[in-house]
Order: sequence, then C-alpha cells, then structure tokens
Amino acid sequence: MHPSADKAAADQAQLDEIAAELYALPPEEFTAARNVRAAASDRALAAKVKALRKPTASAWAVDLLARDGQLGEALELAGALREAQDDLDAAELGRLSRQRRALVTALATQAVDLARDRGVAVSASARTDVEKTLNAAVMDAAAAAAVMTGRLIRPLEAGGFDAVDVSDAVGGSLPGVPDAPAPTRDDLAERRARKAAERALREAERASGEAERELTRIDTALAKVRERGDLLRERVGDLRAELARLEVDADKADHEAARLETVRSEAADKARAAARQADRARETLG
Repeated sequence: MHPSADKAAADQAQLDEIAAELYALPPEEFTAARNVRAAASDRALAAKVKALRKPTASAWAVDLLARDGQLGEALELAGALREAQDDLDAAELGRLSRQRRALVTALATQAVDLARDRGVAVSASARTDVEKTLNAAVMDAAAAAAVMTGRLIRPLEAGGFDAVDVSDAVGGSLPGVPDAPAPTRDDLAERRARKAAERALREAERASGEAERELTRIDTALAKVRERGDLLRERVGDLRAELARLEVDADKADHEAARLETVRSEAADKARAAARQADRARETLG
C-alpha cells in the first residue's frame, strides 16, 4: 500500500476511535468534548474531528444499544427475513414480520431506559425515531452496518423496497456492506424444496400426534367399556344364581303349603267330627 494511503487509513481509524469516544458521551457534553479533542489533534485530523456532528437524542439512544451489545438478535432476525423474502415464503415472512415488530418495540424500550439511566430523557417523537431506526437496521444491511458502528448521528427510516439512505448518518467512516451473491435459480429451488419438505414434515408430525392422541382416547374409552361389561356380566351371574336359589326356595314353599293344606283339611275334619260329638253330648245331658 502507498504511504499516503497508509496515512489516510491510520487517520481514518484514529478519527473513528475519537468519534466512538465522543458519541459515548451524553449529547449535551458532545460539543465541548469534541472541541477539546480537536484542539489536541494535528491540523488535518483536527478539521475532521471539528466536523463531527452532535447526535440527535434518538440516534444517541440507538448508539447506546449498539455499545451495550443488545442488537445481536435483531441482526439475526434481519438475516432470516431476507432469506424468507428470497424464498418467497409468505407464511415464514409473516411470522418473522410479527417477531420483528415485537423485537423493535422491546429494543426501543431498552434504548429509552438506557438513555434515562444516563440522565437523558427521550421524548415520544424521539422514541418513534428510535423504532424507525431499529426497524431500518433489521430491514436493510447498510442501515444495520451504520447502526452497529455506535456512531450514528441521525435517525434512519426504511422506505418500502428502496435502500435506506445512510449518507451522513454516521460520524467517521461507514463500514462497507459487501454485496451478498444473488441466489441462483438452483439455490432458490433447493431452498424452496427444503422449505416445502420441512412444512410437509411438520404437518405429518402434527397429524401423527393427533392420530396418536385420538388412538389413546379410543383405547381409554374401550378399556372403560370392557371393564363395565365385565362388571355387568359378573352382576348378571350373581343375579342368576340368586334367582336359582329363589326358585328352589319358592318350590319348597309351594310343597310346604300343599302339605299344610292337607294337614289342615284333616284337622278341619277332626274338628267338625269333635264338634258334632260335643253337640250330641250336650243333647244327652239336656
């Protein structure tokens, strides 16, 4: 590398380092600290330090998140969103979009809380700008790179399908965003086929689980019915045995009744004969 290029790179790295230190300060302390650092630098660097702009409250709150390491999940979600868009997976894209909105809201709350902990109040309009900036970082790779520097000086906003404007959005240098190779048709076809296979697997597993649960329910009901049938048959056997005993007892009672009727008839004959004899005895006495 040419010596002048080495010097320029070193100056840029030094400027980025100074900018990172300055943007870590509360916004009201920025200007005075910047002027001190500019005065302590050589002429070329001093001009660049002096040109660093004070961050807005919303940009500074987002910088706090970046320095606090809170944006990893958002960037992972950004990659998943871009993949779903490439795959034209509407269902997955819808799920990820809902997750994006919830994550952006939660991160905005964290940014406001971090700012408040450092004595800086974030207004309602500034909080809206925080949410727009975080949403842009999730939706656009260049916006994500700008946010992750921790040197953001103004809010960002994603506008439909257009790239997010990150010009003059960062104090110091803006890391380049390498272009991802466009997926080939074969790659897309393979991804879509895999997504379709994964959906088919999830559906098959869901149907299998439902079938297993239904089979378990039927087995339980069948076991209960069989148990009730066994109890009823046992009860029928007991009742039949009881009925047989009652029939025997009834036959015995019938036989005893017949015997007693015969005995009674004989006793009645004897009683009538004794009564006649008594009548004749009374007549003789009279």
